[in-house]
Amino acid sequence: MLAWRVHEFGSPEVIILDRVPRPVPGPGEVLVDVHAAGVGPWDGWIRAGKSALPQPLPLTLGSDLSGTVAAVGPGTSGIAVGDQVFGVTNSQFLGAYAEYAVASAGMLAKKPSSLSYAEAASVPVVAVTAWQGLFDHARLEAGQTVVIHGAAGNVGAYAVQLARRARLRSIATAGTKDIEYVQSLGADRVLDYHTRHFEEEVKDADAILDLVGGETQIRSFQVLRPGGRLISAVSQPDQDRAKHHGVTAAFFLVEVTTERLREIADLIDRGELKTRVGAVLPFAAAREAHMMLEGQRPPPKGKIILDVGGSG
Repeated sequence: MLAWRVHEFGSPEVIILDRVPRPVPGPGEVLVDVHAAGVGPWDGWIRAGKSALPQPLPLTLGSDLSGTVAAVGPGTSGIAVGDQVFGVTNSQFLGAYAEYAVASAGMLAKKPSSLSYAEAASVPVVAVTAWQGLFDHARLEAGQTVVIHGAAGNVGAYAVQLARRARLRSIATAGTKDIEYVQSLGADRVLDYHTRHFEEEVKDADAILDLVGGETQIRSFQVLRPGGRLISAVSQPDQDRAKHHGVTAAFFLVEVTTERLREIADLIDRGELKTRVGAVLPFAAAREAHMMLEGQRPPPKGKIILDVGGSG
């Protein structure tokens, strides 16, 4: 089979299309005939050797995928050959940019029936990241206030929608061109970070969902109430600063599970969550996709998808 591989860390040019043996699923695993693979910032970090996880070379890039089950490993239950699935390959976030990929059965679920394969491949990591940030880590409940930074991004868009559904009060930050889009997702208030300083307009928030990092993260501590939480999906917050402000702060890596994917798929099929695919590229264009990640080519609004096609 064909797979996009990295033999050395570096720029998008290091990605090479290799012909490799088709993998065999082990216990608790399935072989997915990949129809579409999602491309995310974490793929770029892995390619460049900047991942928070150890990544031995050579490796096949990609984690988000959708497709059909081609084979089932020993002792794997609840999933069958021919099932249409979506999810993530494994906890190393590797293997999806390929015609076939082995995936952990516990990180897959039935594909939302209302979505195409390309749309389904756009969902797993970003939607589950939003869910876990709001509810598993910030532990927000109805009536509480959350500030969502980077609300027009792929994770942020799901966070705004999930906050609305959970009856949270959401204050979103976004760029001028994205204000109307974020409002359409259901944010209670949208602040244009180009023209307004959120720390001058927000106080006593219960939580911050930080999807930006850097100076935005640093400035966020002052808008939290005592005992509030800053949850970041991008970088480790300053613990001394958190202690000074009397709040807690944490970085987390997403943990995609079948249970969470099923809940998200149900919300999508009921029309309560909208997906946003920015560009669908042919499988041969993996390097171009990574150039979009790096800003070497204009990045789309929404998730980048590789159309792998599947054997069917």
